[in-house]
Amino acid sequence: MLGNYLGALKNWVRLQEQYNSIYCLVDLHAITVPQDPRVLKERTYEGLAIYLASGLDPEKNTLFVQSHVPAHSELSWLLTCSTYMGELSRMTQFKDKSAKQQNIGAGLFTYPVLMAADILLYQTQLVPVGHDQKQHLELARDLAIRMNHSFGEPQTDSQGNVTITKPLFQVPEVFIPPVGARIMSLQNPTSKMSKSDTDQNAVIFLDDEDSVILKKVKRAVTDSGAEIVFAPDQTEKAGVTNLISIQAAITGQDPHQIAEVYRSSGKQYGHLKVETAEIVVQAVKPIREKARELMADRGELDRILARGAERANERAQRTLDQVKDAMGLLPVLRR
Repeated sequence: MLGNYLGALKNWVRLQEQYNSIYCLVDLHAITVPQDPRVLKERTYEGLAIYLASGLDPEKNTLFVQSHVPAHSELSWLLTCSTYMGELSRMTQFKDKSAKQQNIGAGLFTYPVLMAADILLYQTQLVPVGHDQKQHLELARDLAIRMNHSFGEPQTDSQGNVTITKPLFQVPEVFIPPVGARIMSLQNPTSKMSKSDTDQNAVIFLDDEDSVILKKVKRAVTDSGAEIVFAPDQTEKAGVTNLISIQAAITGQDPHQIAEVYRSSGKQYGHLKVETAEIVVQAVKPIREKARELMADRGELDRILARGAERANERAQRTLDQVKDAMGLLPVLRR
């Protein structure tokens, strides 16, 4: 989806030159809502293909499937035992998703704890997330601090102050890019673009054909006015602001300057839509074509995932063993 690419993937590609990055395909998170097993498997492969086609290098990053590293599930349970019901019930995403379901699964409620495990397992320092995930990251930080105080190795200084000399977890920091972190629905620009939207015209997928992208952007909701401005604080200009944000996130230009060029040239909403569509097509087309090429070689995708899981398991197990020991769980003795 375009929102995920501009809000996350595009920034991950930049970060791989500076950081030792870890990215997992979150199949365990996916099953918090009903899934067709065959579709889930296919989408997991497609997710990896999109990662690679977008520019993530498996030699510079650790890419793997979440369920291939059992420590994610195990640490999630250990963290759940130190998580409060009130914390989880206040999660905005849980409120939104549960309001749309008659029967609410426990997995949806504890989803943020699994996300915390995803992060804390690898002693992560920096987490690139969108605004919608910031609350979940705050919970991960709170759990890291809580676990460090409960199970880290304490030391008392000469003044009687207790410090933690050996914390269990690194307390992660959030990274939110200034532009493109929140791409909105084309049909309801006050809501985030979501792959689960029932209106397919509201969402641009990375496998959409050029003609489909053009139609969707041309149908994008704007307003009854005529002024092209970048005004994130004005609800009535949400549609226009969203199109400018998309252009800015793809091109790297300042959104206010983009709006000024439109105003000074006398262009109308129609020009904005067509030109935004053309910019999106230029960004999506090479990703779509490369992803299809990659999907044709499942063996290579499996090899990439196997290598990633091996590296991830080695790192994750070190953290998990430390946590289990600190919490008083007996180690497995191998004969």
